[in-house]
Amino acid sequence: MGMKDKSCHAKIKFEQFLKVMEREWVSLMYENFLSDRLAELRIQKGISARDMSLTLGQANNYINTIENRKSLPSMQSFFYICEFFGITPQEFFDAGNSNPKMLKEFIQEAKKLDSESFSHILGIMKALNKNK
Repeated sequence: MGMKDKSCHAKIKFEQFLKVMEREWVSLMYENFLSDRLAELRIQKGISARDMSLTLGQANNYINTIENRKSLPSMQSFFYICEFFGITPQEFFDAGNSNPKMLKEFIQEAKKLDSESFSHILGIMKALNKNK
């Protein structure tokens, strides 16, 4: 194998290594997000990890192990978790939406408003956000 071949082979190995590291980093990022988001929504709902675990029909430490990054839920369990919170998986992963259930309710009520009322509510929201 010539020097040029060795250099090309090393470059390919390094690129493969970078791809593996990127996948690992993305995976870890989602695992951390899932744990943090689960805890955020559970606390917001005012339920203990133990009570949530039992409500989902799991062992009493099930939610704790997810929040402490010791395990991840199966897809089926994840859907049950979303159902428990009354949200979709998309809403679960929407990091910019700190209260997905309340936002969903707000939108449902807003759809019932006439144009003038909707405009007033929108003005109030803009004023509240401006003061932040």
